Amino acid sequence: MDLTTPALLFPAISLLLLAYTNRFLVIAQLIRQLHVKYQERAHDVVLRQIANLRVRVMLIRRMQEMGVGSFILCALSMFLVFIKLIFIAQVIFGFSIFMLVLSLLVSLYEIVISTKAIEIEMEDMVQNLKDQD
Repeated sequence: MDLTTPALLFPAISLLLLAYTNRFLVIAQLIRQLHVKYQERAHDVVLRQIANLRVRVMLIRRMQEMGVGSFILCALSMFLVFIKLIFIAQVIFGFSIFMLVLSLLVSLYEIVISTKAIEIEMEDMVQNLKDQD
């Protein structure tokens, strides 16, 4: 293993962290919108959305932690290669990849949960339409 191997992960991890940050910003915006909706009228849909968003915020925090951890381990691996501790660098790099994969799996789970939020909104719209008829 040489210095370029862990360096290849740098752009991928950086883009991944940017994507996670964007997901967080979208959720923050949704929470603000729900706050306004809650002030207008508290109701079951808003409460279900709040529960869903709490889980998603926690998952995004975990995704970011694992992504940053992966980034740090990748950088440490590069440093270890630089000072010629190749075996330790390989082990650390392996942990970096493992953390990256865990981060991606949590991201996949968060995506599954985010679709439930959309389903809650659609259920509410269907119910409102039925109530109007």
